[in-house]
Amino acid sequence: MHTVYLSLGSNLGDKEQNLASAVSEIARRIGDITAQSAFIETEPWGYDSKNTFLNAAVRVETELSPIDLLHATQQIERDLGRTHKSRHGQYHDRIIDIDILLYDDLHIQTPELTIPHPLMQQRNFVLIPLKEIMK
Repeated sequence: MHTVYLSLGSNLGDKEQNLASAVSEIARRIGDITAQSAFIETEPWGYDSKNTFLNAAVRVETELSPIDLLHATQQIERDLGRTHKSRHGQYHDRIIDIDILLYDDLHIQTPELTIPHPLMQQRNFVLIPLKEIMK
C-alpha cells in the first residue's frame, strides 16, 4: 500500500457538495481515506475570479501506481463535471480540482506528472489543509 496526499478544490456550483462527492469517489475508486482536513474558503490563486474556492486535503492508502492514480483523479474530475484542465499557467474556474501532492516519498518528474506537486509550497490553500492531516 502507498500513502498519498491529495488536494481538492472547487469554486463553482455547490462547492461543499462538489468536495464531498470527490471525497466519496476517491474512497470508492482510489483507496481508503485515512484523514480528511476541514474545508477552508480561499481566494483564487493565479488568476482573477469573483468565485472563492473551497479547499481540502485527504490522505489515502492506495494500491494504484502514480500514473494510475493520476488517471483515476482525472477521471473523477471529468465524471464530476470538469470539462478542461488548466494549461501553461492559464487557470479557470472549476467544479472540481484534484491534485496529487505527495506519493510516499517518491520524486517523479515526467511530462505528465510531477511529484511532489511543484507549486504546493507557494499555496497556502494547499499547505493549511495538508498540515492538518500530515502524519
